[in-house]
Amino acid sequence: GRQPCRISDQETNGKISTASLNDFSDPVYKEIAITNGCINRMTRDELRSKLAEFKLETRGVKDVLKKRLKNYYKKQKLMQKDPINGDSYYDYICVVDFEATCEEGNPPEFIHEIIEFPIVLLNTRTLEIEDTFQQYVKPEINPKLSNFCISLTGITQDIVDKADTFPQVLQNVVEWMRQRELGTKYSYSMLTDGSWDMSKFLNIQCRTSRIKYPSFAKKWINIRKSYGNFYKVPRNQTKLTIMLEKLGMNYDGRPHSGLDDSKNIARIAIRMLQDGCELRVNERMHAGQLMTVSSSAPLEGAPAPQMPRYRN
Repeated sequence: GRQPCRISDQETNGKISTASLNDFSDPVYKEIAITNGCINRMTRDELRSKLAEFKLETRGVKDVLKKRLKNYYKKQKLMQKDPINGDSYYDYICVVDFEATCEEGNPPEFIHEIIEFPIVLLNTRTLEIEDTFQQYVKPEINPKLSNFCISLTGITQDIVDKADTFPQVLQNVVEWMRQRELGTKYSYSMLTDGSWDMSKFLNIQCRTSRIKYPSFAKKWINIRKSYGNFYKVPRNQTKLTIMLEKLGMNYDGRPHSGLDDSKNIARIAIRMLQDGCELRVNERMHAGQLMTVSSSAPLEGAPAPQMPRYRN
């Protein structure tokens, strides 16, 4: 019959070589490779049992459970070999998911304007949502919301009529981020669900409001890319509800509420960090164009937020 897998911290606490991390003849990498093969042969129940033994999350599809257990074991082995410097990662991640004006079918000439600006502040040390920001925005080109937009987002005409215009809301965002010392005392990165929030909605809104694109939002983590690469799933399986489902979670709140969407995206980010993923910037804006950031690029935090200047 199949040999039972033996995975525990005690079984491989022998002397670990001081060879460099890139030296794959290092015994620690052989241990990891053997364990990975063992994990690949485990049933879902065996995986859940082993995860429970290590007090790890047991929800998720089988491939997610395998990745979680492999990363936990790898991290334990590498920490024995070379303790990780806790200062080498972002202190905070700012999750943003805009809501914008829309019409059914979205005609090509329609100009989307941001009507909700939410931020969820995720502490990467405690893996908890530490704070949130939410303000609605008064659209100026199409001030009257379509019935489709109201139904989709739950944002009513009365809400946007009473709201500030985008430049004032952006100023409030900058002040909120400054008060939390982001980019000064604490390093941080922006994170979105896909490319559109920054490359389309924020980009179009800044042009509409005649202000320059804010420097703090020029680079971000696209969690769909990160999720697909980390769990090895195709891009069509990286929609918000599918990511939650594969991780064994349900959507919490009202879909297409910007703040609720941001909170659920943050829950996915927390689970990915727990599973051993180092979420890092993978997209940026350059000269008004969306570009990919290489995974080998240095890990750099976003700059201290400043209110951008008005365009001439």
